[in-house]
Amino acid sequence: MTISVGILGATGYTGAELVRLLHQHPGAGITFCSSRQYNGKHISEVLEFLKGSVDIVLEDFDAAAIRRRCDVVFSCLPHGASMEFIARIIDAVKVVDLSADFRIRDLAVYREWYQEHTSPELLPEAVYGLAEVYRDEIRNARLVANPGCYPTSVLLPLIPLLKAGLIEKTDIIVDSKSGVSGAGRGLSLKTHICESGESFSAYKVGRSHRHIPEIEQELSRAAGTDIAIEFTPHLIPISRGMLSTIYVTAAADEDVLKGCLKDFYGKSPFVRVIDGLPATKDVRGTNRCLMTVVKNRSSRRATLVSVIDNLTKGASGQALQCMNLMFGLDEACGLDSVPLFP
Repeated sequence: MTISVGILGATGYTGAELVRLLHQHPGAGITFCSSRQYNGKHISEVLEFLKGSVDIVLEDFDAAAIRRRCDVVFSCLPHGASMEFIARIIDAVKVVDLSADFRIRDLAVYREWYQEHTSPELLPEAVYGLAEVYRDEIRNARLVANPGCYPTSVLLPLIPLLKAGLIEKTDIIVDSKSGVSGAGRGLSLKTHICESGESFSAYKVGRSHRHIPEIEQELSRAAGTDIAIEFTPHLIPISRGMLSTIYVTAAADEDVLKGCLKDFYGKSPFVRVIDGLPATKDVRGTNRCLMTVVKNRSSRRATLVSVIDNLTKGASGQALQCMNLMFGLDEACGLDSVPLFP
């Protein structure tokens, strides 16, 4: 079986990453790519790194063509735009949405942090695409809401410990750092090399980052009670990569905490618990998440550190992992790669 794949918004960073990953997927082929800006061009004219490898013509959105030619569609469109197009094809194809339009289960919360929702009837069936946690639900889904990059790096180390009751549910502090590609491919002053290079800055400090409700929603589900966190994102001058440092309070010792994580992810191909401290270079270009935990000997504090590639495990790789599950494939199919080096 060859899965026919469509990509909406194929020339942004997440769309381009999907094209790169799907090129080596043994069970899937790209049959439709949309780009309103570059409609009619060959994708290799826009993304020159694809020359000699992928040569598909970019099209404007066409629901009838998608219905004929696709089994699954990845939507890499911006928040607010994705839901409109998904509603026009979801009855005929499976969809993995990389925007935030279906991540938030509470309609009122979505309105507060984003905008009015034009397809609220689809929210109840959307499955949150954190594959290691919701694997069984994803297998039976027709609409998957792919997690954000910050939430992926935060939820993977925290959910097992909350489920096991090994950390306190209050006073969780998250300090996350992202490569510049997390801001998207559009030009802006903050991502200009003269502004972001040789610099390191926090942004959206306090309760202002849109990933906060997504993180708290999934942590609350794992804990069985409402969870509130302190979250501060930072921009670091690398193109791709994400590191989250998370401070929690725990009575259990380090071996118990680490053992809990190892047990939870023992059968997960992409999550590894290590003894040293992970770095972004250890996962660059892969769908891996590396994590560890260190207990402060003089207090009840424990520090969790996790790293992912924000464009792969934090976006397109995780979306492809979900597609594999939705079609009954090995979830690692097309994703078993080693990190780029150097």
